Amino acid sequence: MLDDRKKKVLQAIVEEYINTAEPVSSNSISNKYDLSCSSATIRNEMADLDRNGYLEKVHTSSGRVPSAKGYRYYVDELLKDDNISLEEVKYISNKLETKVHEIEDLTKITANTISEITHYTTVTIGPKADDQIIQEIKFVMLGEKMLLAIIITDTGMVKETIIKFDEDVNEKQIETLNYVFNNKLKGEPIKKIDRPLEEYLFEEMEDMVKVIKPIITQIKKVLFQDSQIYLEGARNELDLPEFNSLQVAKNFMNILDRRELMEDMLNSGFAEDINVYIGEENEKDELKDFSVVTFRHKVGNKDMGTIGIIGPKRMDYSKVISVMKYISKKLNQEDEKRSKG
Repeated sequence: MLDDRKKKVLQAIVEEYINTAEPVSSNSISNKYDLSCSSATIRNEMADLDRNGYLEKVHTSSGRVPSAKGYRYYVDELLKDDNISLEEVKYISNKLETKVHEIEDLTKITANTISEITHYTTVTIGPKADDQIIQEIKFVMLGEKMLLAIIITDTGMVKETIIKFDEDVNEKQIETLNYVFNNKLKGEPIKKIDRPLEEYLFEEMEDMVKVIKPIITQIKKVLFQDSQIYLEGARNELDLPEFNSLQVAKNFMNILDRRELMEDMLNSGFAEDINVYIGEENEKDELKDFSVVTFRHKVGNKDMGTIGIIGPKRMDYSKVISVMKYISKKLNQEDEKRSKG
């Protein structure tokens, strides 16, 4: 357990290193931060923090940098989560008040907003299809052997798919399909579109089996396809000093190219919590040089997917977490407005 003075010194070192990317000396923080003690006292406190694993000494400099343990203590005990300016609040509000037609639009806007403010790479993935609730399924004829299926869920996800048949389909069949599918599936989770539904429909409507089977196949295909992953801000992050190392930059780009790694990263942690993984805390070896912050956000009771930030261990954790919390609050406010209006 650190005493108050050591906490202040560690906080000053972490924040100074985040701002400058340069090893921090006792003189630099003595001059810039009001720690109410001498440079010599700060130097002694830094030596203690070093011995206890919170700081690391850089051989090419007399200064020190935070260790993973130091960053962890800072995130857990010292970080302020109101590090967001009035201008940033207004910017976020304007972006999130943009009219969106689908959950994918909101996901893209959210990822773009976080990346623009924090300057780190943002990775997002939409909610899992299985748990979303079907609000409506609508079939529209496009031709004698073709129809359009539109599926709308409670999260605002809209999926469309075109289904082709070997035989003609008439308007009466379309009318029956709209009635049957909505009667059986409206208000139900998507995962109900599976074998039990097929068996029910085949037993009840033997004369329409040839029409229903390709519909079931195509709807399941479009709904259970892999969730879309969006990336924002990777190019800007490559300008950070850490990426002057060719190996680090190469590792970073390889991570972004691997979908399964992105999914594992986003699906880690606990629902609705902001989770911070620093360096070695990441399960995957590829992420050991980086810090990852993830947040599975909900609007009301709706799962809106997961947002992740990936950056160097010298991440501005205070800014990232402040922005995530404000965006979560703003999304809930916008959802309440839509519900009332």
